[in-house]
Amino acid sequence: MATVTVEINGRPHQVGCAEGQEKRVMALAAQFDQHVRQVAGDVGQVGDLRLFLMAGLLLADENADLKSNVQLQPTADDAAVVEALNMAAERIEKLAAGL
Repeated sequence: MATVTVEINGRPHQVGCAEGQEKRVMALAAQFDQHVRQVAGDVGQVGDLRLFLMAGLLLADENADLKSNVQLQPTADDAAVVEALNMAAERIEKLAAGL
């Protein structure tokens, strides 16, 4: 397990992560830091725990919005897969009827 030091709201924090994930953790921490600093700018320095909670809720809200806006559009490949599965199901049914 690797350990990285990230800075959130001007303070260093050590975080454990899987080997090779250090850069990703640092990038995520930078994104989180931006949210924490935004909240601190809006409400003031109300303590790390409260700032972290509010920033976490902002990120969760953004994530929920992204998930609700994802629309899966069928592709031509999907239609081909459905057709192949239907044909296979028909063959299985014919085989089962012959048993």
